[in-house]
Amino acid sequence: MKPLDPRLLKYARTTRIFLLSSVVLGTATAGLIIAQATLLAGMLTRAFLGGASLADLRTPMLLLLAVVAGRTLVAWLQEVAAHRSSAAVKSQLRGRLLAHSLLLGPRWLAGERSGELATLATRGIDALDDYFSRYLPQLVLAVIVPVAVGARILLGDWLSAVTIAVTLPLIPVFAILVGLTTQRKMDRQWRTLSVLAAHFLDVVAGLPTLKIFGRAKAQAAKIREVTDRHRRATMSTLRIAFLSALVLELLSTISVALVAVSIGLRLVEGGMGLETALLVLILAPEAYLPLRAVGAQYHASVEGLTAAARIFEVIETPAPAAGTRTDVPDLVRTTLRLDRVTVNYDGRGAPALDDFSLTVHPGETVALTGPSGAGKSTVLAVLLGFVRPDTGRVMADWDDLADLDPDAWRAQIAWVPQRPHLFAGTVAANIRLGRPGASDADVRAAAAAANALEFIDVLPLGLDTPLGERGLGLSAGQRQRIALARAFLRDAPLLLLDEPTSNLDAESEATVIDAVRRLAATRTVILVAHRPALAAVADRAVPIAPAAVTA
Repeated sequence: MKPLDPRLLKYARTTRIFLLSSVVLGTATAGLIIAQATLLAGMLTRAFLGGASLADLRTPMLLLLAVVAGRTLVAWLQEVAAHRSSAAVKSQLRGRLLAHSLLLGPRWLAGERSGELATLATRGIDALDDYFSRYLPQLVLAVIVPVAVGARILLGDWLSAVTIAVTLPLIPVFAILVGLTTQRKMDRQWRTLSVLAAHFLDVVAGLPTLKIFGRAKAQAAKIREVTDRHRRATMSTLRIAFLSALVLELLSTISVALVAVSIGLRLVEGGMGLETALLVLILAPEAYLPLRAVGAQYHASVEGLTAAARIFEVIETPAPAAGTRTDVPDLVRTTLRLDRVTVNYDGRGAPALDDFSLTVHPGETVALTGPSGAGKSTVLAVLLGFVRPDTGRVMADWDDLADLDPDAWRAQIAWVPQRPHLFAGTVAANIRLGRPGASDADVRAAAAAANALEFIDVLPLGLDTPLGERGLGLSAGQRQRIALARAFLRDAPLLLLDEPTSNLDAESEATVIDAVRRLAATRTVILVAHRPALAAVADRAVPIAPAAVTA
């Protein structure tokens, strides 16, 4: 894996500013290191050979204290810059990841594991903290400091400079060899974590069903097995991290020892002055230190880099081409036409929708009927712009949907899916998703129109009652009525309903159908219906036959 992925510069522009500041601060660090070594060597030489007193050394001691304070200040500035840049980069990447996932649409999301994407957007991006706060600053120092220190040593003792130049490359060579092994281990660890997160999310979502069929304990055993695999992968990575630190420390220690032995022999023979010897001895470890730190910090950053690589894969996945026209037709007076539309999904032997045509006039209610898998939900996905037809066109009067801006188009549509999602929050907040700026009175009126007030007013806090994720605490019929209340509040001219009465008992079905009938009175409605009672709401029913399987 590259030490600096160039895609970070492309997708998170804050990285460029951070690199520039790191170069400036790294150069200042190198200068302060050389100044500190020069002052210290000069002071020791004057004290031992020149017999200088503390009073004589007051000025260089004050300068030395200033240099130490300067190094502390530079290190603090580096930490501040790293953490601020890390926060900005994570925010930019998380925004890009979520925005591009929405652009890719439900068709792409259906082929991904939601647990893996959730882990990627949370822990994966957060793992970049170590990369920015530890690894990247050390990487910059590893380039600047050895060069500056080596140049200063070369001016004082060319033999020591040659020794350092020969031994210094051994550290990155061994670091790369260890890093390749670490990367393989970390890839395996990340894959295991993604599987664990996805499986755990699926189990939690389906826990009621698992309990009913007595399969909860079996799934607990499966989670335990995946967790154990993740633990072993993590411990394997940590073992390599500790081993690599030992190897790099040993190499740098031997290299400094070679320099020290050479200096000691020449110092005894009188071939080198004490001040130069002290200067080289103080600077030599500083030449190796940044490289050792890079090798050690690589393990802390590799999880973030692994996650970032996966994030870039998602961001670089081509999104369906979207139109740009914002002057979309007014759907109150617009006729919708699907003209010989065909949609193919990967992995299916037959088209999801095959050469399908449909005309819907303004104010009309049309029910799509047919067996499961015939393509009824696909028709709604095509109208929403989530799925692009492989052949055929979708027309709003004489405007092709492919030319229109998706956000402007969807602003005139209210969509109630078969299983509407309710978020953790109050009942009112979930209804207000239909129109975020709606007043409390409007929210209450929408709930009343959807026949939802009869159960909302019984809740402990009414509209302010908090709900769990996915509407935990409500029945299927109650969740469906809250979704219909959203549609009432949105007051869009086109309403798309995907089997709103599926999995409901007779009483809940009657209540929902009554709300649907009121919604359909003033709008163009296209609904997917399996049950005759719901299809009876429509002005006409359009049967859809499943496409034949092709060899």
